[in-house]
Amino acid sequence: MSAENHTRGKNDEIEIRLLLEAIYLKYGYDFRQYGKAHLKRRILRRLGLSQLASISEMQHRILIDRDFFETLLLDLSINVSEMFRDPHFYLAVRQEVVPELKTYPFVRIWHAGCATGEEVYSMAIMLTEEGLYERSQIYATDFNEVILQRAREGIYPVSAVREYTSNYQKAGGTGSFSDYYTAKYDAVIFHQKLREKIVFADHNLATDGVFGEMHLIFCRNVLIYFEKELQQRAIQLFYESLRPGGFLCLGAKESLRFTDLEDRFETFLAPEKIYRKKLT
Repeated sequence: MSAENHTRGKNDEIEIRLLLEAIYLKYGYDFRQYGKAHLKRRILRRLGLSQLASISEMQHRILIDRDFFETLLLDLSINVSEMFRDPHFYLAVRQEVVPELKTYPFVRIWHAGCATGEEVYSMAIMLTEEGLYERSQIYATDFNEVILQRAREGIYPVSAVREYTSNYQKAGGTGSFSDYYTAKYDAVIFHQKLREKIVFADHNLATDGVFGEMHLIFCRNVLIYFEKELQQRAIQLFYESLRPGGFLCLGAKESLRFTDLEDRFETFLAPEKIYRKKLT
């Protein structure tokens, strides 16, 4: 790397740090412990699209222009999801976790970082087919209200349905996937019945506190975007939010290894990254 490129990279790091501090001070959203490479890609992409001269100019813009901030917030949000993502994971949940949940008279489930809601509806469908939905309460949270509203609506592009249907079948679906939605024009909307036991709520893993006493927590493919300190905070939050014997489900590239709370959980299904809070 040339001296000029090194200096430019260092300046970018400083400007990004100042931008994130400005976002936190002005709007209360804390991205300061998110992975720097991920943030830099998203910020530089928005910088190019907005035709601003520098990140410092972007910082000034977000302080005076709420609409521009909302656009940048969407860029920084983690909103990549799909129905029954990683079907083998959902098949394992259906076969190994759900029988445990059936032993409780009532089940509380938290989808942390639910994004646009595809995995929340996947769980609602599974619980319906396993006869658990009516005695369950699902909490679906994210820090971005725009993303949460999309999740509430349960409307997805019809172009994704073929993949979603395949995932559903591989995940052990026992019915017809088309029974759960209505197709209209270029979109599908999932039936209101699936939303009856779902509470969508604002919650930020970087700043907010414990969320109830849960039997099952999903937080898949979110922690990979956090730096180690924020990962620790989130895992502590999940530990405190789980009842003894409750399950924590992480993403394929995530783990409790080398965290301060590794010994407070037992590995329930290692390949699927499903952990269980120890009883004592």
